[in-house]
Amino acid sequence: MAQVSKDITIGELIMIDEGVIPILLAAGMHCLGCPASQLESLEEAAMVHGMDSDELVETINEYLETK
Repeated sequence: MAQVSKDITIGELIMIDEGVIPILLAAGMHCLGCPASQLESLEEAAMVHGMDSDELVETINEYLETK
């Protein structure tokens, strides 16, 4: 599985693997069903939620490596 970057949109990320949804929810991103959130980059979403996008990308990529 290719690694993702913080430039990927939330919508694209979920299409790659829906298993990332619990990771995003645990990080405080509870608005995944919002149409606008689907077009946000992972970096933009992290910024809005006051989190470090690099840490979030690392967590997601660690998960994807286990697939």
